[in-house]
Amino acid sequence: MKTETTDTLNAAGTPPLPRAAYVHVPFCRHRCGYCDFSLVAGRDDLVADYLAAIERELTRLDAVPDRGRGNACLELASLYLGGGTPSHLGPDGLKRLFDILHTRLVPLPEAEITIEANPQDVTEPLAAAAAACGTTRVSLGAQSLDATTLKSLDRDHAPDDVRRAVDILLNRGFTVSVDLMTAAPGQTLADVERDLDAILALSSQHLSVYCLTWEKGTQFASLRSRGTLKPADESLERAMLELSIDRLEAAGFEHYEVSNFARPGGRCRHNETYWDCRPWEAFGPGAARFDGRVRTTNHRSTTTWMRRVLAGEDFAGDRDAMTPLEAAQERVVLGLRRRDGLRRADFLAASGFDLDLVAGGPIRLWIDHGLATDDGEHVRLTREGLLVSDALWAEVL
Repeated sequence: MKTETTDTLNAAGTPPLPRAAYVHVPFCRHRCGYCDFSLVAGRDDLVADYLAAIERELTRLDAVPDRGRGNACLELASLYLGGGTPSHLGPDGLKRLFDILHTRLVPLPEAEITIEANPQDVTEPLAAAAAACGTTRVSLGAQSLDATTLKSLDRDHAPDDVRRAVDILLNRGFTVSVDLMTAAPGQTLADVERDLDAILALSSQHLSVYCLTWEKGTQFASLRSRGTLKPADESLERAMLELSIDRLEAAGFEHYEVSNFARPGGRCRHNETYWDCRPWEAFGPGAARFDGRVRTTNHRSTTTWMRRVLAGEDFAGDRDAMTPLEAAQERVVLGLRRRDGLRRADFLAASGFDLDLVAGGPIRLWIDHGLATDDGEHVRLTREGLLVSDALWAEVL
């Protein structure tokens, strides 16, 4: 069964205006060995050109109806600055960037505004600048509070940098999210347990727990191919994730998405835009925007993106246009990553498709194997299903 969608298209047959925006800040002090993100390390000489290019790319919003502010703008429920390392810009650079962004990206009252930060960058002046720019939430790239694990991950900060940064941010009133990485080279289950204890002692409101991935083209992938580094055994990876779930839930965190945990009220609203397949805008090198059907990704190279933007040339690196059915299939995958799962009525209203038409066969198979439940209204993955979820999606897509 297929009906007309009410979420991805408005009455005029066009996508609704995005209420979320992502801005990619590509600068880092140091590229970690596992990182394949779009960034440049040690190239602060490019910051001025980057800011000029961001200001120019924002003029894409000229197609957005003017709301009487003197130029086209988007009113946002969430704004997320990722990287790279936005905090690497420092207090003055952060203010300059926000001054540019706020000419076109206007946060609504109670909007969630997030910046990613390296623990080494967090100082009282940086926190003050972020607060003055309207930031409400900081995502801290801690990865570990163990010196040996940080070294094995090629990180450039120390455990005490994390503790100091969290103290500064919480005292300023920010919502703080901390990233934790598991399955690091040589890491044991006992190491992860100690990391969880140390991170819980920080009293942050949100945690993201990620297993190390070995991306092609990274230094870690090269070292692995030469036998210098070895990935963790799959059974150990699983044990680390199960330990994280048990320990964090016992501490009062809600496991609301495969990799994400929040204290009550602490969910990341911006990420929920992605998981709900709602439209969002994105600016900067490698940034991907989505209108409900088409995902457009900017060129990944920082210098190429800047050159093309400033020259008035096409700076998109890739455009992925989905059919209505493909968009519905993606909605299944992203929706089932969350513990809330998929509500059949909401899925139909948002996608225009009956859930059983899109994924009924795989869902029945998962239920038979104890990987999902279906009460007639909601379909959810079980804990076992979440643990193996990456292996399930090929049956839908």
